[in-house]
Amino acid sequence: MLGNTLITGGASGLGQATARAVAKAGGRPLVIDLRAPGDGFDHVTADLSDPEGTVRAVRELAALAGGLDGVVTAAGVDACGPLAEVPPDDWERVIRVNLLGTATVVRAALPYLTQARGRVVTVASTLGVRAVSDATAYCASKFGVVGFTRALAAELAGTVGVTLLVPGGMRTAFFDNRTEQYRPGADAELNRPEDVADTVVFALGRPPGCEVRELVVCPSTEPSWP
Repeated sequence: MLGNTLITGGASGLGQATARAVAKAGGRPLVIDLRAPGDGFDHVTADLSDPEGTVRAVRELAALAGGLDGVVTAAGVDACGPLAEVPPDDWERVIRVNLLGTATVVRAALPYLTQARGRVVTVASTLGVRAVSDATAYCASKFGVVGFTRALAAELAGTVGVTLLVPGGMRTAFFDNRTEQYRPGADAELNRPEDVADTVVFALGRPPGCEVRELVVCPSTEPSWP
């Protein structure tokens, strides 16, 4: 049993797939997103760029469920383009949501996770280990998630399990609002988010003391790995 699992970005994409996989495995998904999930899962709408609202959302869901056994930080945004051309507010929002939002959620959840000897799965990206042009905000945020998670694993060793997920391209709505040059081509091989979500459930389901430290899950032809 996975227990109470808080999932950010749980209304779409990998987050939604993870919420469904957690429910299928017998756990209770608790979703934080900008909009309500369509699956009827317990949720609180919040913007991860707002630290106070994010902390309230975590505490509200933890109180509703009677604690937390796991956290998955799947929410993410992007702002593609050359650094000089991306509006500063858009660039900084990527950092606030992807990196600072991840840290805020984990910090707020730690008292519950420590009590339960729970688990955290953070979601980075293959662009958190390899940089590409026109992705300074996204790479900065995801490189930050990688460093944050590795340090967190060392800090929480023996108390809370910590897994870093490094996914490659997936078939989600993440690319929908991009200009054509920043979208995967029609022939791009991308993973189904459901298949990546299964690896998250695997990590969450390890017994205490058995750690999956890092998972790289990408299409076999992923251009940004290794």
